[in-house]
This record gives sequence, C-alpha cells and structure tokens, in this order.
Amino acid sequence: MTEAPHHVHVWPTVRSIPVSAVTEGAPSRRLRPPRPQDIAGGTGTGRDTSGGARTGGSGTPGSGAGETGAGETGAGARGNPAAEFGFSGDPAQHGVPDDDLLHAQRVWDGTLAANRLDALGVNAERQRVRTEDITTTVGFLVDGHPEDTRRALQSVIDHTAAHVLALDLGDVDGAGAVLRELASRHPERVTAWYVEEQPEWRGGTATWGECLAKLLRLDTAEVFVVMEGSVALEGDAITPLVAAIDDGAVAAGWTAPEPDGRTWRETRPGEGARDVPALGGELLAVRRSVALGDAPEETRDGTELSRSLRGVRVVPADRLPVRRLRSV
Repeated sequence: MTEAPHHVHVWPTVRSIPVSAVTEGAPSRRLRPPRPQDIAGGTGTGRDTSGGARTGGSGTPGSGAGETGAGETGAGARGNPAAEFGFSGDPAQHGVPDDDLLHAQRVWDGTLAANRLDALGVNAERQRVRTEDITTTVGFLVDGHPEDTRRALQSVIDHTAAHVLALDLGDVDGAGAVLRELASRHPERVTAWYVEEQPEWRGGTATWGECLAKLLRLDTAEVFVVMEGSVALEGDAITPLVAAIDDGAVAAGWTAPEPDGRTWRETRPGEGARDVPALGGELLAVRRSVALGDAPEETRDGTELSRSLRGVRVVPADRLPVRRLRSV
C-alpha cells in the first residue's frame, strides 16, 4: 500500500482492497422482495385462487385441482374478479351493451387523473416518500475523462440523496485527483477508494467485473446503482429506479434495446413502463443482494450484468432526467 497526496491510501490492485468479514447491514425493513410471479421460473399460475379449493359436500377437504363438488353459493374463488375493475370478464368483452362504453370512460378518466398528478409532480413526490428509507448507493468507476467525471459525480451530489461509492483506477488522465477533491469536499456523501492498477479497457489489468464485485462487497446498501462517467443527471433520476425495484423488479435502468438489438432508447412519452430483456449500462439500479449472488466478477459491463440477473428488468414509465456527456 502506498501513500498519495492528502493522506489518501492507494492500494496496488483492486483485489488487494480489504473487505470486512461482515459487509451486510441489518435485514431490510423497507425494500420489498421481488414478487414470485416476477422471477424467471416462478411458480405462480396466474389464476385467481384467492378462495382456494372448496370442501366436499361432507365437509372433508377437497382434493384441489378439478374439484367441483356442489357447495354453498359464493364459496371458493371469486367468479368474476375482472368485473370489479370495469371489465365484463369475457375475453371478447361481451356483456351488457354499455360495458365497453363504461370501461372506456373509466380508462379515459384514469388517464386524465394520472396526467394531472404527473403535471403536479405528485407521483414523483410519492415515489420519494415511499423510497426515502431504502438505502441506495451509486457505484462509480473512475477510469479517465476528468471533466466528465466531475460533472457526473457532482450531478449525483446535487440532485439525489444517494451515497457515492467510487473506485479510482490508476488516476488515468488525472481523474483520480478530481475524485479526491470531491471526496474531501463532500465526505458525508462520497466514499472513495484508490488503486494503482489501471483498467483493462485502458491497457491495464483490472477487469470491469472484478471492480463491480469489489464495490458490491464494500457496500451495504439495498439498492446499488451502476453509473458511468459518460452521463450526468439533470434531476433526480435515481428515485424512479429505486421505486421500480421496490415494486418487484431486480433491475431498472435508463435505456433498453429495441427488438433489433442495436438501438438503445429511453421511454417514449405515454409509453408506460417496459419489461425488457436487458438494460443500457450507462445508468441502471439493481438489488445488491441479487447481483452479489449472480457471479458479478464474470460480467463485462452493466448490460451484461442486467442480463445475468434472474427476474424482471424494467425501464420506468417516466423519462429520466439524464444527459449524455459523450458517446461510449
């Protein structure tokens, strides 16, 4: 271990950074677990079984599937739960002639109400209140581009309440000095680690997966946000990602691929949240516990990390206030 200016410890390699034997915090009391039906390979049937299997006529338990013995009217699962939401329950939406008109009116009224809430910022405030106790860390690899590094890190400090956990790889182009400056100016917001080893993608030996795994193990937050220095926040883009994870996703991000697999884009206005096969690596949030269990050392970037996670990956319905600083 060597000493850098301003009493900053510089470790020789990423691997040499010590990790405490106990890195996990107390069990989460805030972040809801992934929903079973949202996990790849989940066992949910998708059927309404809130009433369970009915008992036989003699009062003995029914056998379950296929049990249709006579019983009291209304016993068991609800006959038409869709009717409670304005649907007829018929896949073709047959029923009384006014059903379609009634449902259309309800959808229209709901859309208008949601738009008004969005315009007033009510939804954003609700997300903030709902997620304010969920611990969140923004993980950042410093690999050069000092001015972009400054803009990106400062934007997290300015627009969010998340903690920053940054790892400088070899002070490439003086970017490590920028991190030292920001960490000394905002010690309550930024935790920084420094190594002499340079990144593999800049001619060194430190791999992306090794760096990610080290940051995940140095952290204790429930939600871990992967952010690249190629983007900066122009508002709170972190809370919507945390809210999506609290809703049951294992990962949520700014962009996702089009069906051709070559084009990446944000959510279009009015499009709604998207369940996607992968997420763009510039900005994405994951459940830290899930990421740790899926061999993060073997991933090469954020997109590959998102693909490796078992569960639902989403792009939130609202466009995130994010700006690209450079192409990657």
